[in-house]
Amino acid sequence: EPLGPVVRQGDDQWLNIAKWTLFALLNAEELGITQANVEEMKKSDNPSVKRFLGVEGAYGEGLGLDKDWAGRVVSAVGNYGEVFDRNVGPETPLGIGRGLNALWNEGGIQYAPPVR
Repeated sequence: EPLGPVVRQGDDQWLNIAKWTLFALLNAEELGITQANVEEMKKSDNPSVKRFLGVEGAYGEGLGLDKDWAGRVVSAVGNYGEVFDRNVGPETPLGIGRGLNALWNEGGIQYAPPVR
């Protein structure tokens, strides 16, 4: 059963924030950013990592958020894989493997627009 972020009709700003938060969790996993390494990754030479964490650019500006919002989300809950594993993954009572919930580059179908 497909599940995803849902908000009340007519609240487009909240929908965009919810949608881009999910995308941020996916991008963080793809970029190798975890709850444990957010601060260390701010020193990365990778421009995508720098934009994602708000070191460069204005990633959150279009959403009405500050530039480091995505890094703060990952600091609070981890990346998509960490959230999945903690809540429904193999070490939980549900014991669900990633399967199609893996990233696109790891045999799954999870993909997010790039950080721009």
